Amino acid sequence: MNDTTPTATTATDRPAMTPALNRRWVLADRPVGREVRESDFALDTQPIPELRDGEFLVRTLYLSVAPVMRQYMLQGGAGERPLQFGEVMRGRGVGVVVASRNTRFAPGEFVQGKLGWQEYSVSDGSPYFMMYKIEQRIAPLSTGIGVLGVTGFTSYLGLMHIGQLQRGDRVLVSGAAGGVGSSVAQIAKHHGASRVVGIAGSAEKCRMLVERLGYDAAIDYRREDLQTRLGELLPEGFDVMFDNVGGETLDTSLLHLRMDARVVLCGRISEYLGDEEQPYALRNYQRLHKRYASLRGFFIYRLESMFPQAERAMAEMIHAGALTHAEDVLEGLERMPEALIRLYSGANRGKQLVRVDPQVETYRDHNPWRTV
Repeated sequence: MNDTTPTATTATDRPAMTPALNRRWVLADRPVGREVRESDFALDTQPIPELRDGEFLVRTLYLSVAPVMRQYMLQGGAGERPLQFGEVMRGRGVGVVVASRNTRFAPGEFVQGKLGWQEYSVSDGSPYFMMYKIEQRIAPLSTGIGVLGVTGFTSYLGLMHIGQLQRGDRVLVSGAAGGVGSSVAQIAKHHGASRVVGIAGSAEKCRMLVERLGYDAAIDYRREDLQTRLGELLPEGFDVMFDNVGGETLDTSLLHLRMDARVVLCGRISEYLGDEEQPYALRNYQRLHKRYASLRGFFIYRLESMFPQAERAMAEMIHAGALTHAEDVLEGLERMPEALIRLYSGANRGKQLVRVDPQVETYRDHNPWRTV
């Protein structure tokens, strides 16, 4: 753990590496009835404000993208109000505190939280910003918004707490090559699952699932018949489904429930670009009754009190060689719109990230890594 006592600095005490200006992506248009485009955003530059008492300044190191971001641009989503034109695009990231007037956050500490699509952000550490200090130093800092951040916590807590995984369970994962799905198989196998099958959208992704990410088998839903392949790969059905896709994929999968199966509703990326007034209507929901099965959604931030538990458990898995992770990293703040578009098109291979600070590795020299 970090034994450093935070010391307050003033905004004028900023390190030399901190410029006076901040580059940021702001909302310029809304993707109403269409896919997200780069022209929906504008890159501008604004002065970095002086820090007030209780505030601290964070230099962004990495940013991530998530399917819910299109909802931010439209009607909100995940409890957020809709963004207004000219506002900084919302997004989680990993950063380093470079100046502080907050006794809880000291310069040199690493954090993950709501940084937005920008090089620098100001926070007061209040619950809205969801700022968490990165305590583990087993894995790279980028994992703070991936396998050891909210994305990874979603995988771990969704499977273990919501899905109630039991030793010997057969597990099905849709959207298996994404940031959340890419960790589920390894967590499941580490905790005794007997078989894990993933659903992805290309032969390349399916190979990655089996060769790198612990899946026993994978289904390419673009080229294979999902109903047939599920019958072949899970002839007795599944005990737990971790669903990131929704729509027809979920509907077809419900035909393969085992008795007392648990379906975890994590995301529905197949519907984010569809008709929001006419969401997909499940036809096979009656199977839940016949199989005494459950269908349960969850919102990861309601499990915030369990984040430290998830970080420790997953960091220990990495240290033991039981958990690898897939990251798809683009370079430079300029590529944030591209990163989001790649996510919706399915072009990403693992957690889609952008490295904002090219010198991120140099921070290790001044902040020796420590283990949990």
